[in-house]
Amino acid sequence: MSRMIITNTRILDIDPAGQRTDLRTGQDVLISGNRIEAIQPTGTADTSHFDTVIDANDRLLMPGLINCHAHVPMVLWRGLAEDASVERWFNDLMWPLENNLQPEDVYWGMLLGLIEQIESGVTSVADHYFHMTYAAHAVEKIGARALLGYAMFGSQGLPMVEETAAFVRQYQGAANGRIRTIMAPHAPYTCDDDFLRAAAQAAQKIGVGVHIHVSETSQQTIASLRKRGKTPLQVLEQTGILDVPTILAHVCGATPTDIRLMEKYPVGIAHAIKTYLKLGHPTAPLLQFIAANLPIGLASDGVVSNSTLNLWETLRLMALTQKEKAGIGEAMPIAQALAIATHGSARVYGQPDELGAIAPGYLADLILIDLNGTHHQPLYNTPASLVYNMQAPDVRTVIIDGQVIMQDRQLLTIDKAEVFAQVQSRMKRLSFLDPEKRIQTYDN
Repeated sequence: MSRMIITNTRILDIDPAGQRTDLRTGQDVLISGNRIEAIQPTGTADTSHFDTVIDANDRLLMPGLINCHAHVPMVLWRGLAEDASVERWFNDLMWPLENNLQPEDVYWGMLLGLIEQIESGVTSVADHYFHMTYAAHAVEKIGARALLGYAMFGSQGLPMVEETAAFVRQYQGAANGRIRTIMAPHAPYTCDDDFLRAAAQAAQKIGVGVHIHVSETSQQTIASLRKRGKTPLQVLEQTGILDVPTILAHVCGATPTDIRLMEKYPVGIAHAIKTYLKLGHPTAPLLQFIAANLPIGLASDGVVSNSTLNLWETLRLMALTQKEKAGIGEAMPIAQALAIATHGSARVYGQPDELGAIAPGYLADLILIDLNGTHHQPLYNTPASLVYNMQAPDVRTVIIDGQVIMQDRQLLTIDKAEVFAQVQSRMKRLSFLDPEKRIQTYDN
């Protein structure tokens, strides 16, 4: 079993409850295989006993960021659905554009998005998209960690549930455990009760969770009450979705009754604030979620509604918008925001005892951050700088599952130029727009 040591680093310990942070300097992190073996003062260990020695040079070591809800291959359409309402974004732009998608496109789009994430310190992603065998191959190739859900609409019929369940069974635990799988019905507004019930039953039978969009806007909640007599979250409860661990994407339209409902189930909330801002609808009531002890994690959503996969932007905007929503500067303090970015995201992702912290026994998914940039100077307050000052290029080195994936900004497992060329060769076909040909219709 290979061994690695990261020497002379700083570590920021983040309280899971979001009450405080503590900075330790002069630390060595010992890694055995794909897990952290020990943390000890610099100089204690004999570096000759390790296969790989990384001198952090006093850079900050953090757990890799976790993206709790994304459609990574949608990078293929970056910039093609701007300045649009939710209805127009779906019906006139995104779903017609996705009509051009071919299975192999997903492989190259996934690689492009994974590169972007790795370069900004994102080591794990819960992805919800189509043709996911191709996405799995991309994850395995680049060395990332992912929780993959094969997205499905009720209009595809009940056989689609079994087709995606077959993917879930086949790829669960693939790539040395870096790939986990999950059932992924799209949303209550695109799946009827029978379809949702079938998805929940498949998840229970296989022993996995569900990843689903729900209550993205208050308008969706109102429409569901009008059409079904229930909120979208009540629909999920009554169809059995919430009986398994469930990643709930967005939940901006949650009612107080919904919050009490969620407290009873193993759910986590993926928060993608930049999408809400770009589409012009109110953000989720995170402070109420926190008061109810509901797990919250950072999410990018897809690039076509976010523009980037940079979770540092999400972290910063989350904290700022919750202050604005509460009307007080004390809302969403720095330690609380960092706890959501680390421990909270690991809870939502489903690996709270393996990811989101630097501790013995945890998976070695780590990032080294350079805080010497002008935008960090003078560095009085490291936690504040992480939340409010960080830029993606500050991430210098990325380790996933005990393997160095990027070192000093150089990717080691993929030819970035080839990925760029493959994506660019598809641009003309992928950008063709016929609003009459769409994969689905958004009717709210």
